[in-house]
This record gives sequence, structure tokens and C-alpha cells, in this order.
Amino acid sequence: MTAAATIARILADPRFRDAVATMEREHDRTVADIVALTEIPSPPFAEERRAAAYLEMLRGHGLEEVEQDAIGNVMGRRRGSGNGQTVVVAAHLDTVFPAGTDVRVRREGTKLYAPGVGDDTRSLAVNLAFLRAMDAAGIRTRSDILFLGDVGEEGLGDLRGVRHFFLKGRHRDKVEAFFTVDSPDVDRIVTGGIGSKRYRVTFRGPGGHSFAAFGLVNPAYAMARAMLTLSALAAPDAPQTTHCASVMGGGTSVNAIPNEVWMEVDLRSQSAAELARLEAEFLAGVEAAAAAENAARSTREGAVVAEIRPIGDRPAGHTAPDAGIVQLATAAVAAHGFTPRHEYSSTDANIPMSLGIPAVKIGSGGRGGRGHSLEEWIDVEPVESLRGMSASLATILAVAGMEEA
Repeated sequence: MTAAATIARILADPRFRDAVATMEREHDRTVADIVALTEIPSPPFAEERRAAAYLEMLRGHGLEEVEQDAIGNVMGRRRGSGNGQTVVVAAHLDTVFPAGTDVRVRREGTKLYAPGVGDDTRSLAVNLAFLRAMDAAGIRTRSDILFLGDVGEEGLGDLRGVRHFFLKGRHRDKVEAFFTVDSPDVDRIVTGGIGSKRYRVTFRGPGGHSFAAFGLVNPAYAMARAMLTLSALAAPDAPQTTHCASVMGGGTSVNAIPNEVWMEVDLRSQSAAELARLEAEFLAGVEAAAAAENAARSTREGAVVAEIRPIGDRPAGHTAPDAGIVQLATAAVAAHGFTPRHEYSSTDANIPMSLGIPAVKIGSGGRGGRGHSLEEWIDVEPVESLRGMSASLATILAVAGMEEA
């Protein structure tokens, strides 16, 4: 059966229509869950309070094996009729906003404004709505569905929650497919994971008075050379590859040669091979920059040395366009009147993609904007929200194998 035929069968099933009707009736409950979860701060590396609340929500929805793992992920299993093979439906618990950020939700009409309300709190609530809808309609699937609230997706979290789940978690060997529900946009199906390497590079030297010690090696000049070298590295459009010197600091006074300066850099590519090439050239450039500074000025009080510390490593990956999960997601999105787009991004799906496990990012429905800003917003207008939720639920049921009545 083609992907389009599979989706058409699901959409025509009275139980699926009942599930959609349940989501429609419970729209206000879903919005209330979004607000409640958004207003629980979940800053980087401090997701404990939101994780605890979500764990209780999963438990209250009657899932089996509700648990929290060693890294902080929370999860629960909806049992299927098969042999325990598992489809994971994830949303991340963390936001990009530091502790102390005001996360109270402001409502204007059908729009909700708050830091993190769309990325990714809405998805946490929508996944609960999926669960209630399936239960109310009596829908069973061949595969188990494991609902996962994971930590550490954003920034320097470096996908640590999903990385732990797949490398050390007890469920990892039975995962046959993985969805991350992340952002409202249903038409945007992420099938490729952009890999990234992130480094903090510290240049150290003897330092000294800017006038009296003039002529000694200067770590700032070495860092400048390294930045210029990075700026000149090849960054092809295909596969899309980028580099950026993004954060920097150091020094003690305007009239002192610094004894320490540092920078953080971000290297990215759609291609694992291209990312490895970029990384190797950058690291060589750092060593060459330090050597050039030591050759250009006096090292009588000591040489410039570079300390290179990795601070992020997200693997590149890709789920092929002809993979079942991609075909079914595309068909479900199109059947709901959207124009599906296959894109690359950096999401929790990077990890399973890099391991060869079929994985995509799908949307939670509705619209949103200003992500990662204090004015982040989502629109919870019921009709458009429900259309997107229906498309994503149909995708999940198709991959998990919705059983005949």
C-alpha cells in the first residue's frame, strides 16, 4: 500500500475521526497544559521542575513504565499489540532562557506570548493531547509508542537527553522510528540533521605592560589570526556548510598585554565528511596562529599557547526521502492541505539519524514566531491548530501501525 493510501485509510477510519473530535473538544485543556508547563521555568541544565510536572502528567494519563532516567528524561509507554518494537514520540523539556527569566504567559486573543511557549512547550502539551485522543477513540497500534520528554536539546545542552537515551537508555535497542515534535510548523518536515562542532579556544601568554613590555607575544593577536583563518575557510553551499566566531572575551586592562583571551566558535554542515574537513582545518589554523605569533614577537617571558576545548558535538545525519517515515509524514501533511517541505535542521532527531534509525521532526500545529526571544508567541486558534495536530497524529499512527477496527 502506498503512503498516500495508508494515510487515506487512517483519515477515513471512524476511530481517527473520533480522535480528532476529542482533540477539538479538549482544545481548552491542551491550551491550559501549554500555559501550565510554560510557566514552570526550564532553563538550560535545570529542567528538574518541569520534568517532575511532566512525569506526573504522563503517569496521570495511564501510561506504563513511567520513569525518569539518569540524565533527567521522563517517559512512559503506550503498549501496542506487537512484540515491543517502539516508536518514540518526543518533545524537549528545556528552553534557551536562563534562570530568572519571566515565563508568565500573556494572552492576547488566540495568541500566547512567553519565552519558550512554542519551543518546545506546546509540543509537550500536544503529545498529551494525542495520547488522550487515541485512548478516547480506542485506537490501538502494532508498535508500542513511547512518549518522551527529553532534556538538553538547546544550545550547550548538546542533545544530551536524546544522546543518553540512544547510547545508554534501556529502551534503545527496540526503537524502530523516532519523532521529535518541535515547533508549530507542520509543513516543515525535518529529514536531515545538520551536524555541528563547537569549541572554546583559549590563548594564553605572559602578559605585561602595553608600553613597557611592548614586543612580547600577544595572545590577542594570535586569536585574531585564528579568527581570520577561520573566516577564509571554504564553506560550500552544497552540502550547506557554515562557520562562525561567535563569543569572545579576555584581557584585564586597556594598558596591558592580555595574558589570556578566548573565543567560542560554531562549525556546521549537512555533511559529516564536510564537517570533519572544516574541523580539521580550523584546528590546524589555531595551532598555526599560535606558532605565527610566537615567531613574530619575543617569547623571552614565555610563548603563546592555545588550549582547545570541545563544548558541543552534534552528529550530522539524514533520513532518506524514500524512507517510510518520510513518505508517510509527507502524505499526511499533504492530505491536510499543507505543502510539505523537506528540510535540514539541528534537532533531537540528529542522534537517531546518525545511528541509522528512521527519524524526522514534525510540527505541533498552529502558528508561531519570534522563537528564542522574550516575545516568543504561538497562535492557539482552534481550527488551524487542530488541522496541524491531526496531520501529525495521522503520521504517528501510520508509522506505529494503526490496527484495523
